[in-house]
Amino acid sequence: MYEWVKVFHIVSVISWMAGMFYLPRLFVYHFESSIGSEQSEVFKTMERRLMRGIMTPAMIASWVFGIWLMVLLEAWQDGWFVTKFFLIILLTAYHGVCVGWMKEFVRDERKRSTKFFRVVNEIPVVLMIFVVILVVVKPF
Repeated sequence: MYEWVKVFHIVSVISWMAGMFYLPRLFVYHFESSIGSEQSEVFKTMERRLMRGIMTPAMIASWVFGIWLMVLLEAWQDGWFVTKFFLIILLTAYHGVCVGWMKEFVRDERKRSTKFFRVVNEIPVVLMIFVVILVVVKPF
């Protein structure tokens, strides 16, 4: 059972992270399109489908399978896991912030620059690197 739960956790995390890396990039291109243009409307559709069809279901699956693994391994007792759990909470919060940014674009609000979205695009990358280090190396 453990191996299958781990497989589904890894697949769901990969799917979630792919969306987390791609959505801010879509925001960059969306920002560069004209408000009300056909291109802007296409970006709205792409962002919504990515969020609702891939990112949010993958995030939920990541949490479900991750908690299942935590219980199977009794991982809550390990320092590396507690730190990883905190980073996953940050990733989940970032996911929520992305939903907010997406809603701003739906309302045709352009409050942030392309530079902003290029920079925040690196947040999930950095968090993911630390999570992978914690899971593989288990430094404490």
